[in-house]
Amino acid sequence: MGRIILTGDRPTGKLHLGHYVGSLRNRVLLQEEGNYDKFFVFIADVQALTDNADNPEKVRQNVIEVALDYLSAGLDPNKVTIFVQSQIPQLHEMTQFFSNLVTVQRLQRNPTVKAEMALRGFNADAEEENRRGLPVGFFTYPISQAADICAFKATTVPAGEDQEPMLEQCREIVRSFNGTYKCDVLVEPEILLPSNKVCRRLPGTDGQAKMSKSLGNCIYLSDDPAEMEKKVKGMFTDPGHLKVEDPGKVEGNCVFTYLDAFSEPEDFAKYLTDYSCLEELKDHYRRGGLGDMKCKKFLINVLNDRLEPIRARRHAYEQDIPEVYNILKKGSEVAAQVAAETLHQMKDAMKINYFDDAELIASQAAKYRK
Repeated sequence: MGRIILTGDRPTGKLHLGHYVGSLRNRVLLQEEGNYDKFFVFIADVQALTDNADNPEKVRQNVIEVALDYLSAGLDPNKVTIFVQSQIPQLHEMTQFFSNLVTVQRLQRNPTVKAEMALRGFNADAEEENRRGLPVGFFTYPISQAADICAFKATTVPAGEDQEPMLEQCREIVRSFNGTYKCDVLVEPEILLPSNKVCRRLPGTDGQAKMSKSLGNCIYLSDDPAEMEKKVKGMFTDPGHLKVEDPGKVEGNCVFTYLDAFSEPEDFAKYLTDYSCLEELKDHYRRGGLGDMKCKKFLINVLNDRLEPIRARRHAYEQDIPEVYNILKKGSEVAAQVAAETLHQMKDAMKINYFDDAELIASQAAKYRK
């Protein structure tokens, strides 16, 4: 078995810079390195429906938005299999089988599940006033995620560090399945974190720890230059840096966090020749005499350089939406074939391959033969 990558996103809206630095940029780099035998990227619409069951049109519309973001960021359908989760029926069978191997208590201990529940206002106690009861589908989505990974026997899952609890739960399911059915059908995946620690969780423009559409603190890959500039100019910096001459804090300052994630030494030669590197800029800000707006204008130039090729590719794909759907269709057909083979192996191990087991049929015939 070779090295296999699987990763994906919930289609809850357009992808933002947090998605890009946390995983998407690295996916494109991995794609170009070509060190993996298979590379799967999927749009997790089933998982998106766990808290949008009453608004499927929202998910439906966002599938194409995410697909456009994937393609515009540089994912190449000739090198990567891009598919839609709901179009792979084998995943749902696997989810059911895995659900028998996981306890309610274990799901309740999953830190990612607890954080997502709090973010979306779900509570296990449906009687609590002004709180929404917790849908079973949402509560069990770590099991669904394990099925996504296991179906393709992924050895590597590029993701942010907040997803490590989900990967550990997947590894537990793999060990439980292989141990229960005395087989080695499934593979334990490893997480691949961004090499730049800053990129593991890019804060929102308001300084909140997480960039989120619901918080209105995102810069989207598809934002035009004017919209992006407006968001950067309103970005959280150091509230104590009231005057240009005041010493400023770099830590927790969104502008410098974004520069850590996006800037390169050549950007200074191009846009800010007073400094040779980011550390020099930080040192000046710390000792005072450097205004926030100068730093923000530099960040605007850096982001425009990074985003302009993405915007151009997106515009080109937007002119041929039927082809985008065709890419998703073809990718889903390939993914379904791979998942079907894994499911077949699982059913063999579970001894529920009734119609393929000639020995079983013969033994039962002998048992009842008069």
